[in-house]
Amino acid sequence: MLKTERTSVMNFENAIRGARNPMNSWARMDSTYDAEGNFIFGENDIDLAKRLAKAGSDHRKFLRQIFVSVDITAPLYWWKEFDTYKVGTVANSCSTMHKIHTKPFEREDFSHDRLTDDALEALDALIAYLESERQKFVVNKDERSHWHNMIQLLPSSFNQMRTVTLNYENLIGIYYARRNHKLAEWHTLCDWIMNLPYANDLIAIKD
Repeated sequence: MLKTERTSVMNFENAIRGARNPMNSWARMDSTYDAEGNFIFGENDIDLAKRLAKAGSDHRKFLRQIFVSVDITAPLYWWKEFDTYKVGTVANSCSTMHKIHTKPFEREDFSHDRLTDDALEALDALIAYLESERQKFVVNKDERSHWHNMIQLLPSSFNQMRTVTLNYENLIGIYYARRNHKLAEWHTLCDWIMNLPYANDLIAIKD
């Protein structure tokens, strides 16, 4: 399970202006904003942007200045793989260390959409144990053994939300490295990537 929320894409205008700096071609800028404040590439600007994007990482530096912020909720086993992309990205996560005891454990806290029936039974049994330890810790926070039992038995299917900042250059790498991955979460993220503004022009550059 992977969920994306509150997506913001920023800085198109500044990025394309910077892309024109090497040739001092600012007079050819023809992009605008629509009535809702969305950036709309002009014919000249999108032509330049597409050519630079396909010319390689040395030429498409402007893509590193197109920023994306998004809240991603995903299981810990997926976040472990996402951490491969820490260069040029920032993420602030919800804290299991500080907040794991503040709400009851329930099945929806875990990614379980592909579990078999017997695996679901095992998960439910673990959830019941984690919840019993949580209740004991809430009553007696000085007894840290219950807290450690929760932390050390917490399965990697536990869902965590992080606010992530990336850029379009990051997203090119993620899309082509992960779009055929066996984890379904990567397919969901790649679908989200391809729904970003101008993704077909600036991210899916090898297709």
